[in-house]
Amino acid sequence: MKEISAEELKAKIDSGDDFRLVMTLGDLAFKGKHIPGSIDLHEPKTLLSELDPSEDIVVYCSDRLCPASMMAYNFLEGQHYKSVRRFSDGLAGWEAAGYSLQGVLVEDD
Repeated sequence: MKEISAEELKAKIDSGDDFRLVMTLGDLAFKGKHIPGSIDLHEPKTLLSELDPSEDIVVYCSDRLCPASMMAYNFLEGQHYKSVRRFSDGLAGWEAAGYSLQGVLVEDD
């Protein structure tokens, strides 16, 4: 499984790289908290309809033990998507690194 660190992901976002950042936890979790710039895709059929196999894709969920991003990663790889990585630290790691989040559960500083 190809992974990306919080620092690498932050650099991709900050530099404006062309890639899709996909949160795999579902609608309610996405509305609560997500990494800025990410989209909410968690069903296999929506993954296939919304993502192009040639795109650079990063999937994430809540933390290293969360299976949702692992399942999405394996599903996309099995469908011959060429450039998929997993941000395994997920929301917990992103927040622990001090990076900003968006959503209704995010407290204003």
